[in-house]
Amino acid sequence: MKYAKITGTGSYLPKQVFTNADWEKRVNTSDAWIVERTGIKSRHIASENETATMMGANAALNALNMANVNAKDIQLVIVATGTPDKIFPATACLIQKQLQIPTCIAFDIQAACSGFVYALSIADQYIKSGVIKRALIIGTEVMSRLIDWQDRNTCVLFGDGAGACVLEASDSPGILSTHLYADGNYNDILYVDMPSGKEPCYIHMQGQKVFKLAVAKLGELVKDTLQFHNIKSEDIDWLVPHQANIRIIKATADKLKLPMEKVICTVEAHSNTSSASIPLALDIGIRDGRIKKGQTLLLEAIGGGMTWGSALVKY
Repeated sequence: MKYAKITGTGSYLPKQVFTNADWEKRVNTSDAWIVERTGIKSRHIASENETATMMGANAALNALNMANVNAKDIQLVIVATGTPDKIFPATACLIQKQLQIPTCIAFDIQAACSGFVYALSIADQYIKSGVIKRALIIGTEVMSRLIDWQDRNTCVLFGDGAGACVLEASDSPGILSTHLYADGNYNDILYVDMPSGKEPCYIHMQGQKVFKLAVAKLGELVKDTLQFHNIKSEDIDWLVPHQANIRIIKATADKLKLPMEKVICTVEAHSNTSSASIPLALDIGIRDGRIKKGQTLLLEAIGGGMTWGSALVKY
């Protein structure tokens, strides 16, 4: 049996850092209020030239270098983003051009914060079916361009960045399974309208409803994943969650009976980077030596749609 195995990861974060103290100067908020409710202390904010394409390409280069894979050998590029440079062509095509990847399959997907897990699942099917041997998966977001900088309930939550991974066909276990879900009945609790040219497009979020749904659905997701593989919580070496809110992350860890020492947590420094948050956290956990070869990882996320999903991965 062929598996899709992660052989390289990479990330990119904008140079500009916004702390909670910076937000205190702009809106009626405080560092204590933000940290207590979200766990966030800072976030990276993109400059004008740091676009979804530019950040995604840089993250991808780092992943290719770790995997020791040449860009010309990539056969599939999937970009998860809700903040593309253009409506079309796809950000994946723009990154393909920038990295000089030859003719291949390239497209974007939009599943909000769950986008990277969705993209990983799609690439997994391409590789397992034998259609391709190498894929480049990227999550890249410029969330700061969707926030209302005067809305203290949402502006402090989001940041910018990109993460990427290289997947290659392997005879040894890699992605063990993915589990994806969506329910459009919740479309109105977290959304951004299409641009009309008349007024800015901002993130609209009913925070309490999103929080309650996230805790419930991610709890179910963890249970489903463990049951599917007939494994126990202690068989999971690392939880690599979407970095939305420390309270949601802790609630999911509790469901797994995992101590926070077994959770790759970057929300304090990165805030919520939507589809980029899981590959960012994954890259950091691998590069700092916490995540080791042969370990079992659970990736999980929930986002606007509402969409949610997980991937059980043998690294």
